[in-house]
Amino acid sequence: MAVMTYLQAISDGLRLEMQRDQRVYVIGEDVGVYGGAFKVTQGFQEEFGPWRVIDAPLSETAIVGSCTGAAIMGMRPVAEMQFADFISCAWDHLVTVAAKQFYRAGTPIPIVVRLPSGGGFSGGPFHSQNPESSFAHIPGLKCVCPSTPADAKGLLASAIQDPNPVLYFEHKHLYRRIKDEVPEERYTVPFGEARIAREGSDLTVVTWGAMVYTADEAAQQLDSDGVSVEVIDLRTIIPWDRDAVLASVRKTSKVMVLHEDTRTGGFGAEIAATITEEAFEDLDAPVKRVTAPDSPVPFSPPLEKAYIPQVEDVVAGLRELAEY
Repeated sequence: MAVMTYLQAISDGLRLEMQRDQRVYVIGEDVGVYGGAFKVTQGFQEEFGPWRVIDAPLSETAIVGSCTGAAIMGMRPVAEMQFADFISCAWDHLVTVAAKQFYRAGTPIPIVVRLPSGGGFSGGPFHSQNPESSFAHIPGLKCVCPSTPADAKGLLASAIQDPNPVLYFEHKHLYRRIKDEVPEERYTVPFGEARIAREGSDLTVVTWGAMVYTADEAAQQLDSDGVSVEVIDLRTIIPWDRDAVLASVRKTSKVMVLHEDTRTGGFGAEIAATITEEAFEDLDAPVKRVTAPDSPVPFSPPLEKAYIPQVEDVVAGLRELAEY
């Protein structure tokens, strides 16, 4: 198999979908001539032409609104937001129209919105957010958060096939830092099936996106204490794999939910509530959350490091759970 970075896997997956299905097109700011803000679509306009790789005006409202109309007419648009933060400009078209169109009229809306998300590069409060929990609350939307190159490629193919609007959160911190073997052929990864990123028997960490690697590093440190940590990578949060999470909780009896998004109203609260409702008698300790604080993302590198959950924060939380 080829070795690809997280970014290359996304690009490869998108190219394969465009090659196999003429209805798939890309639209966004600078996705054509420039090749995208992060170069995911570099060379696409030369390969597919300017009518399938469309450089849009600086208007997320226009981008997502046009995608909704195109999807109603049978196309399969893939919209790129240069940063996930900017999706707020298109909230009405996405949440009020696209998410509810099937319920209202039975019309599939096969839109994918690619959302470069997350911090770790001093992007400040307008270029570093993880807004997945805001959309997980909206019926009609699906939310995908891959952590590995192989999952990024397979989940993107599934997202483009899906008849519903899909928000595809690709973590910027992983773009060129993560590299792994990825099948060169086209394949799909199903929604709603978690991956056991690390097997363990004493504690469970439930997470997604870049925090999978933070959890794994913390788990390695707990090994020296003789504590075995299982790491569950959800891969998608809408739908999310309740069965996999509950099975792991019933095995270990102690669980931490870890995410980079802010604490209050974060998707981790939904996971924690589900565990307490459905596996309370299997727990040997309260469900613990490790998250970002309820604050905008700081620009200052030291403040941003204090904001984003670090390995030492997870290690401290896991040791508290182990000793409970």
